[in-house]
Amino acid sequence: MNKLIAKLYDQAIILEGNGDYVAGELDPVKFAELLIKECIERGNDLAKHYINNHSEQEQVFLLAAIADYSNELKKHFGVEE
Repeated sequence: MNKLIAKLYDQAIILEGNGDYVAGELDPVKFAELLIKECIERGNDLAKHYINNHSEQEQVFLLAAIADYSNELKKHFGVEE
């Protein structure tokens, strides 16, 4: 498994225990939210890197488009900040 996916998986584990043992169960909703947030963040990073090769006027337009796209993804998947 990809290290990043494994890290996100670990972050989505709900730990339960009674003092004698601890068991974990994956929260699929949390895992999906973490994946979507990671995809948005990576997409933003790549787009910002790409923007550097454009004029200042084009950069403003592209940054606005990136923000709109990120917001639409969050809304589409119901992911909160």
